[in-house]
Amino acid sequence: MTLEAVFFDVDGTMAETEREGHRVAYNAAFAELGYPVHWDPELYGELLAVMGGKERIRHYWAQHPELPLLSDAQVERIHSVKARHFSELMEHGGIGLRVGVRRLFDELNERKIPVSIASTITLEGLDALLRHNLGAQWRDRFRFLGVGDVVPVKKPDPAIYRWLLEQHGVDPRSVVTLEDTRAGLLASVGAGIATLVTPSDYTRDQDFSEAACVASSLGDPGDPARWRLASGVEGSGLIDVGFLEKLIAN
Repeated sequence: MTLEAVFFDVDGTMAETEREGHRVAYNAAFAELGYPVHWDPELYGELLAVMGGKERIRHYWAQHPELPLLSDAQVERIHSVKARHFSELMEHGGIGLRVGVRRLFDELNERKIPVSIASTITLEGLDALLRHNLGAQWRDRFRFLGVGDVVPVKKPDPAIYRWLLEQHGVDPRSVVTLEDTRAGLLASVGAGIATLVTPSDYTRDQDFSEAACVASSLGDPGDPARWRLASGVEGSGLIDVGFLEKLIAN
């Protein structure tokens, strides 16, 4: 089987954006709009079980009846202001890509293997993150951007990955997805795609038993990844195109 596409999650997979990126931006949005809410790192880790920013806001409000009820327009407003604060954080120092991500992007580009994104991140937030790390022409690296509300239901539902498969017109057995959460893993394998998981700060204790491979990172020269295949075989080195091809070989 030939590797015909690679799909990337963003938050936690490409970069550790959650704790010092999105969480900080939510708190800035709450403060700007006058809501008496502050999400500390531990609480935010719990809230990450809810996929999607607007869904996360609604979930939190539902657990706190003392807060004023939010209309759909108010949820949209909070999420929009949060996206602006996140973009500003990226522009003023930003957050770097995880180990090996830039290297693998470059190799996939050189090999002309299409890469697409599957994430609930807003396009504004994605632009800020990748413009800071890949330059102004970052969009040239990606075939399709499955971001925000491009599908009506979020991970662990496989809708976003089925949408990307349809856009690419490829067999799911010819694709590898990179994720960092159990919800993302279930969405990917639910679409029939082999999934490589690189757990992030918030997801290291989650169950990834359905993954084709779990790795500490993608690895760089001098900073190799440690990995374990579904078969139980362990090793270390770089997660490169050849490694991804082996994940779909069987």
